[in-house]
Amino acid sequence: MPEPIVLASASATRARLLRAAGVEIAIEPANIDEATIKRTYRNDHSAATACALALADAKARRIAARHPAALVIGADQILVAGDDWLDKPRDSDDARVQLRALRGRSHTLATAACVVCGGERLWQAVTEPRLTMRNFSEAFLDAYLAAEAAAVLASVGAYRLEARGAQLFARVEGDHFAILGLPLIELLQFLRARGALPS
Repeated sequence: MPEPIVLASASATRARLLRAAGVEIAIEPANIDEATIKRTYRNDHSAATACALALADAKARRIAARHPAALVIGADQILVAGDDWLDKPRDSDDARVQLRALRGRSHTLATAACVVCGGERLWQAVTEPRLTMRNFSEAFLDAYLAAEAAAVLASVGAYRLEARGAQLFARVEGDHFAILGLPLIELLQFLRARGALPS
């Protein structure tokens, strides 16, 4: 019998990606001290990818401690624009500030995922898609924020590429699934090799 699979994330997008791919999952978000982990990695001048993997690992291990027989998926993503690491916007004003800062510039999404079972990390993947925002007008920004409303608060950078946020961009390079928060193809390959999915 295949091992149960648990997603240690509150991300509706990650859950939707997995379920759309035919993966049966339980969802159990992990509450960890993300700010402290990020601060430690920033103070050590570590790469954002290393920090994203540490966050994904911490989430997976937190939930794996409760479900030692399950394959627990942890994932995280950090938006890197120049020297800045952005978090999810706190409110619509913060979303406006983030979008203005990203307008006309390129940024990367340090995206990491891992699978932990019984206290052991069995698999990991890290990738850095690169996105370039177009130089959109203030009128477009006003209309975008009004249309997206609270949805902009659910994602770092205040955009959902799978929705209206696609209109913000001039160029997108890298794995589409990773941009949405999960290196799905690599994860599915691991789950098949593990016997958790049909091969």
